[in-house]
Amino acid sequence: MSRIGKQPIPVPDGVKIKLDKKLLTVTGGQGSLSRELPPRVSLEMDDKEIRVVPQDDSRLSRSYWGLARTLVANMVTGVSQGFTRVMEIVGTGYKVEAKGETLVFSLGYSNPVEFSLPQGIKAEVLDKGTRFELKGIDKEKLGQLAANIRALRPPDVYKGKGVRYAGEKLRRKMGKTGSR
Repeated sequence: MSRIGKQPIPVPDGVKIKLDKKLLTVTGGQGSLSRELPPRVSLEMDDKEIRVVPQDDSRLSRSYWGLARTLVANMVTGVSQGFTRVMEIVGTGYKVEAKGETLVFSLGYSNPVEFSLPQGIKAEVLDKGTRFELKGIDKEKLGQLAANIRALRPPDVYKGKGVRYAGEKLRRKMGKTGSR
């Protein structure tokens, strides 16, 4: 039995849920999200909670059960509260600037890197351009955007320079002179 899948999803006040066959639409104060449910699961909805129920007891149904519960819970949380991801830039001369719907990174390359934000995600630059915050209602889209930005200049294992998530621990390596 799935430990994640069997937990009910609480529905906060102001969140409306609509299910058309397999298309789930969740609307709240932050916006609206819709997604097609994975196969082999169904939803049971009450006034204050949602339960995800598997079709049968097969291995495939149980795997989709936990996935569907997590996806629905992320949709409910996103439209009610939203998600944020804070990132840091470490390195001499490395910085970020916000220009409308575009982030401009100076990451040690010969030209600045312009990164346009997808619709529904906003960015705010903090701490003189060394930290920035991404905000959005879709957790999947926000996480993929953060990973794409981190891939512009991943943290270096020797010097620690690059773009990283706030609070990310790096395993630093010793250089050649560290063995003495």
